[in-house]
Amino acid sequence: MRRHLNGWKSAASRNMLYKLSFKQRIWASFVLLITLAIAATGSISYLIASRVVQKNAFLSSQDTVNKAAQILDDKLRNTANSVRALMLSDPFKQQLIRDVQSGNTSRYYHHLSALQAVFAQANFSDPLIENILVATPIGEFYFLNFVRNPAASFYDTDMYREIKATRRGVWVQGHEDTFFSSRQQVLSLVVEGVGEDSQFPPFDTYVIVNIKEKELLRLSTQNLSKDGREYYVVDPQGEQVVRSGSSPVWGDKPPDFTKLIGEEEQGSFFYEGKHETYMLNYKRLDINHDRGWMVVGVQSKDHLLREVSQIKQTAYLTMLGFVLLSLLFANKLTNVLLRPLYKLQMLMRRVEDNDLNVRFESKFQDEVAQVGSRFNRMLDEISRLIEDVRKGETEKRKSEMKALTAQMNPHFFYNTLNTIYCKSVLGENEDASAMILALSEMFQLSLNAGKELIPLQDELRHAEQYVAIQQISYENLFVFHIDIGDERLLQCLVPKIILQPLVENSILHGFRNRRSGGEIRVTVRSSGGVLQLTVEDNGEGVPPGSTAAAPAEEARPRSRHGYAVPNITHRLQLYFGDAAGIAMGSRPGEGTTVNIWLPIVEEEEKDER
Repeated sequence: MRRHLNGWKSAASRNMLYKLSFKQRIWASFVLLITLAIAATGSISYLIASRVVQKNAFLSSQDTVNKAAQILDDKLRNTANSVRALMLSDPFKQQLIRDVQSGNTSRYYHHLSALQAVFAQANFSDPLIENILVATPIGEFYFLNFVRNPAASFYDTDMYREIKATRRGVWVQGHEDTFFSSRQQVLSLVVEGVGEDSQFPPFDTYVIVNIKEKELLRLSTQNLSKDGREYYVVDPQGEQVVRSGSSPVWGDKPPDFTKLIGEEEQGSFFYEGKHETYMLNYKRLDINHDRGWMVVGVQSKDHLLREVSQIKQTAYLTMLGFVLLSLLFANKLTNVLLRPLYKLQMLMRRVEDNDLNVRFESKFQDEVAQVGSRFNRMLDEISRLIEDVRKGETEKRKSEMKALTAQMNPHFFYNTLNTIYCKSVLGENEDASAMILALSEMFQLSLNAGKELIPLQDELRHAEQYVAIQQISYENLFVFHIDIGDERLLQCLVPKIILQPLVENSILHGFRNRRSGGEIRVTVRSSGGVLQLTVEDNGEGVPPGSTAAAPAEEARPRSRHGYAVPNITHRLQLYFGDAAGIAMGSRPGEGTTVNIWLPIVEEEEKDER
């Protein structure tokens, strides 16, 4: 089965190849060779360039994170130095510590006042410091510019328990400052107070320095190239140490840096986010190294490698440009070689669009010129045959129209002569004479020197003469009106005897059960180059299901009363085709309306036909 399928595919491929033109095969060969060469060269160039650019992008990103870590280390180290300077000051080392060691509480306010200058100096030298709290057994000391929250005791916090256990300085990650009423987000440094004799530290004396969290991160990254990066200070579990104000790309489930980076001091790895991939560069901080704090730079992989993408796009566009040039080159070459065939092909297409007047001309005497000569002889023969067929069809159409017109004339004239006979028998000679005169004029109008199209004015006159005859026959039975919207329409040409049969139907069928009160109206209008003729009466209408009520194209005469609508329809179709038509609408007991529409034909147009 598989062998059969493979054979079928091979045969289909060969068939497609055989269907290609000579130009297409030459063109495809050129394009294929040039495209392969361009693709190979472009792909190799792109691979080399992308590797270099990607490497440089990784190094640049890591270098930026390293600088951020170095700046952050310097800022925290400067804060630690400010604490050391505070503890080496005389108000702290020589005065406060002595009273703490002796348990003397009487000089509390003196120490509080003396330390204000030290606190102010620390704030001035390090603008990152939010506030400082010195917790001792004889009382707490702080910068009086801040309002102390008495409900929050340092000795009840985790900070106290941790430093009590480690007996060395502790950095506490970002949190809300509960010691003062400002409630700022701060990063805290807790150190144990040391007096003149460092071997015998004071009992339970600690210095707590709160650092402005947002300001620390801003100063650490403000002079760095952001370039779409976000910087975070995190612990090994991925929790933010210094809150950046924006949610990390990893959301509420940070990656486990402990497993991802191991013991490495710096490096990078990719992290799959919800919508895209990110590259994370990290660098461990030197200060508070035992906690494993690190600076992490997060950047979209697409943004990081945008230069690679640009190189890729440029390579693709360049290859595409050269491929297009190869297409143009191959196309120009084949066009020059096959130009005579294109000319012959164009002429054949014009022949397909029924333009038989084209002829092939060439200065050459090659094979294509010989084919063109035979093509010209074939067109001459086709033109002659078409002209013969056209003449035959024209004669046939004229014969059909004459036959249909002749079919209408006996139908009307038989009825009229019968009426004149009845008048003569009854002795109504004046009426009979008037009817004969009207009939004579009708003969003259209907004959019209053998022409099938007559002015609308003559057609209306023909209908008026018929009505005059019928009004003599049926006294007081009906009235007749003609409504012409524009007098210029009277010169439009229409097929003869298309109104009189409709008027006759109204009289003979619509008013057959009446003695008076009948009304027939002929309306002439035009719209958008179409002439509209309407014949309506207030007679009995056409009963549902009768032949006359059927659509015009379906109606077939089953008696002599059924000639009118089908006959007119057939004549309109023979002369105007789908551009003309007739439609009948009837309301039983209310009347019948027949609408005829046909193109407006002037005298010169008639001559062309």
